[in-house]
Parts: sequence; C-alpha cells; structure tokens
Amino acid sequence: MHSVKVLFAVVACVVFGAGHGAAQPALGPQGAEGEPHRMQQWLVPSPDFGPHAHALLFRPPGDGPFPLAVIAHATTQNVLRRAQMPQPEYRALSAWLVARGYAVLVPERPGHGATGGKYLEDQGGCDEADYARSGRATADVIAASIGMVRKQSFIRPGGMIVIGHSAGGWGALALASEDPKDIAAIVVFAPGRGGHANDFPNRICAPHTLIAAAGEFGKAARVRVTWLVAANDSYFSPVFSKQLADAFRTAGGKADFVALAAYGSEGHWLPETEGGVKLAAPELDRALKLRPTPPAKKR
Repeated sequence: MHSVKVLFAVVACVVFGAGHGAAQPALGPQGAEGEPHRMQQWLVPSPDFGPHAHALLFRPPGDGPFPLAVIAHATTQNVLRRAQMPQPEYRALSAWLVARGYAVLVPERPGHGATGGKYLEDQGGCDEADYARSGRATADVIAASIGMVRKQSFIRPGGMIVIGHSAGGWGALALASEDPKDIAAIVVFAPGRGGHANDFPNRICAPHTLIAAAGEFGKAARVRVTWLVAANDSYFSPVFSKQLADAFRTAGGKADFVALAAYGSEGHWLPETEGGVKLAAPELDRALKLRPTPPAKKR
C-alpha cells in the first residue's frame, strides 16, 4: 500500500515544513467560498514534496461533518495538451454528490494545467508501456491530495468514496488495495491508459499489457469497485472494458461491471456533463447504498 506511505510522508511535510513545501504558498483554502455549492479553491499536497496541487472543494450547507468524495480526472500523454488543460471541475457530478451530503474534492494532479510540475504518472511509449507503475503513481497522487483535507473538522473520518475517470479511474483501481475503513467505495468511469493510440479512436496502445496490469490491481484489491462505461466510448469500448474488469475480478478483485447506454457523440466524457451524470445516476446510487456509513465525529 505504497500510496498510504506517500500520504503519511506528505502530511509530515505539511506539519514540519520540510522540503520545498516550506517555500510554497500555504496549503488549504485560497480565498472565499463561492457558487455553486460553496465552491472554493484549495491548495493540497503533492507527492515527493512537489508543487502544491490546485483543487476545488464543494460542500453542502452547514458545518458538517460530511463524508468525503474525491474525483480523479482524466489525463493525456501529450505534454502541450496537459499544460493547456483547464482545471478539472466535474460540476455536474460534484453537484450530484453535494445533494447527497458529500463534501467533494476535485484535485488537479501534477503535470497538468496550473499545478504544473513533473508528470508523475507517465506510462511510457507503446513498446515499453508500464501501466501498473503509472496507475500506482496516479494512486499516490490521489492519496497525497486528500491527506490534509480528510483531517479537516468538517470531514467525517473514514468512509471516503473515490470516483475516477479514465486515467483517474485507472489510478482509483490501484487504490482499491487500500484499507476499506479509509476508502469505502470506488466508482470508475472507463478506467484505463493508452486509449486513442496515435489519436485514432478504438485503438489502444499495448492492450494486453493493460489487461495484465488490471489483473495486478485485482490481486491486491480490498475495496469493491463499480465499473461504468458508455456504449459509445471510443477510448475503452464496453467489450474491451469488460476484458479489463474480468482480469481484475479473476485475480481476486470485486467489481460490478455495467455498460451504460450511448451518450452524446463520445461516451468517454459522460461523467463531465449533467446529462451523463443523470444517465449514470442509478448506478451511482446503487454504489453509494453499498457503502457502509462512517461514524460522525464526536463534538
């Protein structure tokens, strides 16, 4: 559970002011809350004491404590596209979660947009693609970004849910090895790496390597996963996504695989839109009902 070690290391950096973190802007909220849903900019830790990551935090009304939901965004191997990526918001999905009582953190991982810094989750080229390593690196980044937020007084301890999209979902699969007391449920939308190889739809870079890596994640998995993919996803089709899910399950992981109806012109972006979230809502509801309710903090 390498990502837990990263989380503790980053928390130590925050507490003791070690490494580069001491010279950076203060972690935590950056300015006032706004609309919608008390939206607030935060700076959260990154692994290896790299640049603090930009993040958005959404909250229901009141003081909480609220259960925490974390949304992990998609990525691209293209350096220029990553640098130009707008800060991920997932407003529709965040609004859906806030309406159900969750505080929602949407961190921007290093190597993307305004956060910048080293791209820690590089998968390499097709011939030498290391999808297991890149997934674990993404998991480390997700764990580091939540290390401080989960300790805030308005967050309930334990019982967190992680929702990952594409490469963010791939990292969430690697996180399935964590203690279920910390992460109670994982939902992934079309998880994977190497889709649209050379910018061609329905072409995947080193697909057999990706399937093998899904099996690696399944061997260590301890948290149940809800695996969703749209019928018209041209990055990881339902047929190929089921092969990934089957490899994950055969190795020992628990996953409920659901192929959703086609959405828009490209189903891969379903979780980024209001209509897509509405389409996925029944499966999201089911996943949350399976999640144990964490205890509230004592006042």
